Amino acid sequence: MVKGEKKMPVIEVKMFAGRTGEQKVKLARKITQGTMEALGVSADAVRVIIYDIPQENWAVAGEIVADAEKSRLA
Repeated sequence: MVKGEKKMPVIEVKMFAGRTGEQKVKLARKITQGTMEALGVSADAVRVIIYDIPQENWAVAGEIVADAEKSRLA
């Protein structure tokens, strides 16, 4: 990290569970690269937190996504 540089930003990504570790690595690298370019910070300053959220814990328009998916496939 560059002397005096803040340990920021922290970018949080919330997405449905099920992506592979390889996909998460690729996403974190691309987010880091884009943040470096946009904000002029070093890679060491960028933090990426990925939250895997099960579809049964996510609702859209008042409906649990897992339930809507089951209904769609039936």
